[in-house]
Amino acid sequence: MLTSGLLAAAVSTGFAAQAQTKPDPKLVVVISVDQFSANLYAQHRGEFTGGLATLSQGVVYPNGYQSHAFTETCPGHSTLLTGKHPNKTGISANDWYDRATGKTVYCLADPTVTPADDPKGRAVSPANMVATTYGDWLKAVSPNSRVFGVSGKDRGAITMSGHHADGQFWYQPGFGFTTWVPEGQTAEQRLKPVAAFNARLAADLKKHPFTWDYDKASAKRCKALEASYKTGDRAWRAALPVPAAISEADKLRDLYASPYTDQATLELAQGLRETYGLGDGPQVDVLTVSLSATDFIGHRYGTRGPEMCDQITRLDQRLGVFLKSLDKVKGGVLVVLAADHGGADFAERLAGEGYDSERVIGKPWIAGLNAQLRKDLNLSWDPLMADGGIDQVYVVGPDRKTPSITDRARITAAALVLINKDPAVAEAYDSNAILTLAAAPSDAFPEELSVAERLRRSAYPGRVGDILVAFKPYRVPATAGTTYVSTHGSPWDYDRRVPILFWWKGASPHERVLPLDTVDIAPTIAAVTGVTPPADIDGACRPLAYGSHC
Repeated sequence: MLTSGLLAAAVSTGFAAQAQTKPDPKLVVVISVDQFSANLYAQHRGEFTGGLATLSQGVVYPNGYQSHAFTETCPGHSTLLTGKHPNKTGISANDWYDRATGKTVYCLADPTVTPADDPKGRAVSPANMVATTYGDWLKAVSPNSRVFGVSGKDRGAITMSGHHADGQFWYQPGFGFTTWVPEGQTAEQRLKPVAAFNARLAADLKKHPFTWDYDKASAKRCKALEASYKTGDRAWRAALPVPAAISEADKLRDLYASPYTDQATLELAQGLRETYGLGDGPQVDVLTVSLSATDFIGHRYGTRGPEMCDQITRLDQRLGVFLKSLDKVKGGVLVVLAADHGGADFAERLAGEGYDSERVIGKPWIAGLNAQLRKDLNLSWDPLMADGGIDQVYVVGPDRKTPSITDRARITAAALVLINKDPAVAEAYDSNAILTLAAAPSDAFPEELSVAERLRRSAYPGRVGDILVAFKPYRVPATAGTTYVSTHGSPWDYDRRVPILFWWKGASPHERVLPLDTVDIAPTIAAVTGVTPPADIDGACRPLAYGSHC
């Protein structure tokens, strides 16, 4: 039981003949399903009966793309409503290495603010994101517009709702929904919109302790996917229910990596919509919702087992409840659904099905490189750092900070020779060469970009690594532990392709089979609502109704 250029010419069968209504929203709802690949959408599409079925009756782009290389949560979310690739949002990765301080920096880290739930916790804000969002553009011309962002993760709530949101809330197990507190305000003031909801969550969990078993609607279908695996030295069975946790930390972890996270997030989104009357007034309002459970479950259990099967069933159902609640909105509603990235299944299941797949474990991989470089270059220190992930490697000096220009050049050159000889590596580059690479045309088809061009769209100066690595497909850079059996982050299509769906009442269902980039979402919404985006965005508006113009 769970408690609580060419794209404009895209065509589809019968499209031109259908009567098209144009969206005229007073509420724009943008939903991101974390790690919801186009493959996952296609795999389960025939089973949808709830919210995903409804959204699939609008304008469907089954071949949407996060067209950059480093397909992680923070950079992916930063593209959805800025109209810019990560090389312009400033969010090049979930984490990057700061050579000036010798420390790893979280993408949204901001030491000038305080977390509302724990003064000693991770302090975050929109400050590191150098791009503005659709919500920011809207509020600049319509100050009475309200913008709220909710998510299971801070990087989902903040990057989508922007710099001037009226509220940004994310789920913190053991506390409820939290936020960031700027100087001059109190946690109580910032948490006021969610205080009553948090109290209900806590009471509900106390009354009905969390368990996760199969949903009745999908039990037979999902149970058929049960199987036993060995990942690394760990033997386990992919099956529900989740075994009872012993420690309190394990209970919170289990709760987080379950459909409960999305249920709570959608319930809060509904509550904020109703409390603040979003979409009921003369102005346009914005509600961004980032659903994190699919990502947590994909990391912990893989993407094609019974756990993910049940998660997608429950996601579909709960989205149906949420969309039904939008019937109460007095104005029109435009709903957009996309994802921050896709994801790979875990290496052992892929290998068992005949795919050329293996694990690349970060610590021993980088340690091997450092040992060889120390020997070859007669160094007294380990010259490479990869704290933010082994696809971005940083060259450091003896003090673990910025190396001399000479040291950087010779270490980078030697490391590239070693890395490009690695049979697990497809391509590796000096980031200086990537940063000076001419950008691909904005209307280039995403699937036709070279790896170097994909890397260019990820590389933000001063934050991106010195050596950028593209491992071969299905080389999964994840441990075989209990919480991180699989991952994402590659420049390959299983990590880049995501569904992009636009729906409003009266929309005529049709598919556009040509690709759409996630940076096209914000300018498309802006055109619908009469907002002018910044001139330097990468994306372009795509008409939602036949014959209409951006």
